[in-house]
Amino acid sequence: MTNAALAFVFPGQGSQKVGMLSEIAQEASEIQATFAEASEVLGYDLWDLCQNGEQEAINLTQRTQPLLLTSSVALYRLWRARGGALPARMAGHSLGEWSALVCSGVLAFRDAVHLVRERGRLMQEAVPVGTGAMAAVIGLEDGVVEAACASAADGEVVAAVNYNSPGQIVIAGNSAAVARAIEACKAAGAKKAMPLPVSAPFHTELMRPAAEKLAPQIEAAEFNAPDIPVVHNVHAEPESDPAAIKALMIEQIYRPVRWTACTKKIITDGATQLVECGPGKVLAGLTKRIDRSVTCHSIDNPGSFNEALRSTAV
Repeated sequence: MTNAALAFVFPGQGSQKVGMLSEIAQEASEIQATFAEASEVLGYDLWDLCQNGEQEAINLTQRTQPLLLTSSVALYRLWRARGGALPARMAGHSLGEWSALVCSGVLAFRDAVHLVRERGRLMQEAVPVGTGAMAAVIGLEDGVVEAACASAADGEVVAAVNYNSPGQIVIAGNSAAVARAIEACKAAGAKKAMPLPVSAPFHTELMRPAAEKLAPQIEAAEFNAPDIPVVHNVHAEPESDPAAIKALMIEQIYRPVRWTACTKKIITDGATQLVECGPGKVLAGLTKRIDRSVTCHSIDNPGSFNEALRSTAV
């Protein structure tokens, strides 16, 4: 049954760590079965990489993206196998939007694994390592950060790219421009403005070449209307038309992630309980900054998984 007050959200890059899901996989065959399916597509053992690889290896974008997609889909499959309630709405942060599309029935898991591997590869290739950067800015209003980026650009690219929660924004662009923007944000009174350990300036115009190269593969894939509405990063609204969803997933690569707006949309539409379907608690933390009235659950270990099942049952 559908729980009208329940939303599922899916994390993006940054939530990965070696050994994740190991405890829950010991008691749930669905986890390793999903990883085995992804491994067939990828041509390498994704579960072994996840459990025994080096952190540097799983941080490579073209590996991180299929890894997180697979983790989220595995947990969602387990949720449904254990009788978990259907959510009434979904959203995913950046890469996590692909996880939401798979779990809402828009495209097949195997197709998504292939597409996000290519997405990661093309995004990394779009900007040579060292020439792009990202930084977190804490404690400034959106407009102040946007103005700081505009003043720091000086003919290069730097922009707000992740609107994560009120007072927490990520900026990205050319390395020198990001460095100038960091100083401008500090001068404007930011509590923190610091570089992030990321290898490419995601969700900027610098990613448009990657989007253009991936577009034919997305266009060729079979997309369906979603069984569960997915709120999209680009405009913080759901979309039911498969062709429009394809266009949004292409545009998403070089447009900002409007996560605060996505979360507010989910809540406005009736969500009072939120399950973070993937490793970690990043999105739960952001949700608390956006609206403290929402109850957040994580499901990446047996204890929290079973508690979420009980709390959201209908």
